[in-house]
Amino acid sequence: MAFWHSVSPVVAAFLAASFAFSAVAADTKRVLLLHSFGRDFKPWSEYAKSIRTELDRQSPWKLEFLEHSLSSALSDDENPEGPFVEYLRTLFVKRPPDLILSFGAPAAAFVQRRRQQLFATTPMVFTAVEQRRIQPSSLTDNDAVVAVAHNFPAIIENILRVLPDTKTIAVVIGESPNEKFWLGEMRREFAPFADRISFIWYNDRPFAEILKHAGALPPHTAIYWHGMSLDAAGVVHEGETALSRLYATANAPIFTFDGSFFGREIVGGPMHSVLNLSRQAAAAAVRILRGEKADELKIPASKFATPIFDWRQLQRWGISESRLPVGSEIMFRSPTVWEQYRAYIWAAIAAILIQSALISWLLYEKTRRERAEVLARNTMLELTHVNRVATVGQLSASIAHEIRQPLAAILANAQAAVRWLEKANVKEVLKSLNGIVSQGHRASDIITNLRAMFEHDVQERTLVDINKLVLSVLALVQIDLQKQKIELQTQLDDRIPEVLGNQVQLQQVISNLVMNAIESMGSSQTRVLRTKTELSQSNTAHVSIEDTGTGIKPYDVDRLFKPMFTTKAHGMGMGLSICQSIIENHAGRIWVSPRANGGSIFQFELPTVASKDQAA
Repeated sequence: MAFWHSVSPVVAAFLAASFAFSAVAADTKRVLLLHSFGRDFKPWSEYAKSIRTELDRQSPWKLEFLEHSLSSALSDDENPEGPFVEYLRTLFVKRPPDLILSFGAPAAAFVQRRRQQLFATTPMVFTAVEQRRIQPSSLTDNDAVVAVAHNFPAIIENILRVLPDTKTIAVVIGESPNEKFWLGEMRREFAPFADRISFIWYNDRPFAEILKHAGALPPHTAIYWHGMSLDAAGVVHEGETALSRLYATANAPIFTFDGSFFGREIVGGPMHSVLNLSRQAAAAAVRILRGEKADELKIPASKFATPIFDWRQLQRWGISESRLPVGSEIMFRSPTVWEQYRAYIWAAIAAILIQSALISWLLYEKTRRERAEVLARNTMLELTHVNRVATVGQLSASIAHEIRQPLAAILANAQAAVRWLEKANVKEVLKSLNGIVSQGHRASDIITNLRAMFEHDVQERTLVDINKLVLSVLALVQIDLQKQKIELQTQLDDRIPEVLGNQVQLQQVISNLVMNAIESMGSSQTRVLRTKTELSQSNTAHVSIEDTGTGIKPYDVDRLFKPMFTTKAHGMGMGLSICQSIIENHAGRIWVSPRANGGSIFQFELPTVASKDQAA
């Protein structure tokens, strides 16, 4: 106790870490991985990598992996095995492995031959091996098997299912002892298909010749890849090189039995799953390391997994997905535009919808505003019409009241004159006739005064730009033109001098003529309104308003400007009469003429300031 009290905190921490390290070292499990041929020979290399990953994931202990390869298995000569066995015994004499994992049939056969010489009591798991390559009679109490079961007929049936026109299958397999064994098995199991298809066997050819022949295969041929560890020329093929070269050269689709080859060159179908077998093997290894007896682990051989296919190869060889077995899984499918850019598409759709909503709202507001403007204009026209009617009514009453008295007096005097004539009283007759003359003058004065009410004083006249006046009127009727779908053509002469006149009255004349033209084109298919100003030779401002409407009948031309005459169903017959009165009051003239192709041309002339100066 005194020792522990005298130890500094730093030293105590170091000692604790040392004890912890020793405990961890004691818990470390040593696993020997024995490869067939070498570490880079498929399919076993893929199983070895996957099982190591699964062991690290499932094991509660720290694992130390020791890897060795049985290179001598590429030949039938077993003589090199003796030195290799002595090497392993010497290497692990002080601390043997806690577990041995053998990958592939060559490694399994080697262990079963040398089991008594090599770690006789060390538990072992045979994996990545087909069940036919294990000798049950040679298994010991320390051996567990996690094997697979090939189904060669299923491979041929899959080829004929997805490619029903297949007539030939070329089988790629090497010349190593393990491959010779499977060559015999395949020949036996492929025999029932001999009446449907023919087989080409590449086992007795160098790989260079295989590549040349595979590049010129006849139509309706498929290739079955079993493996190429050692070709007929004695060349060893590790890794993925051989399959990659075959894929680059062959003119036919390639199929296989094991998922370790799947991923680029293989079309697909029922195959062994590397992941499924690796999980089973890792689970068995962990159970044995925990203390379970190896021979008590009875694990059924794994059969082919659910068929998987490479979408890229289906596209390359034109294989329809409808031909695939039910439940097949398709890998490496290229994502659609929707899958790749779903978020962007939704954002674009949202932006389009928002913009559409804004545009619709703006169009609605524009239409509503235009309707409001048209309604307001129509309302103003109706109010103006009502005001005019009321004014005319009041004016008519006033005129009737003012003229009634002189007319009554004229009538009375005329009747008195008749009576006096009957009595031959000349003096009284003259008196009555003088009364008639007096009352007639009175009625004339009343009419003159009433006319003066509609005429502005000469002092209210100003200089008026005819072109600006025309444009102002056209701006006011722009909505009516759009509503009636009337094409507007304007030709204005910039040389016209100003006119001395009342701007409001002249504007009323132009507005009246333009509105008449618009109304006349209501039922016309061709709707064109032409306004033109020009300077005549006598420096007179000439304005014409031309339409393509119904036109004017020849016998109505002379009556058109007379009061109370109208061609409209509900017209008052005062508009053109007032226009004529205004123009004549400005020392001008107004007239109308029919248009050649239908329609009318209203024209008027007004003296300009320049013409008045010349006259002076």
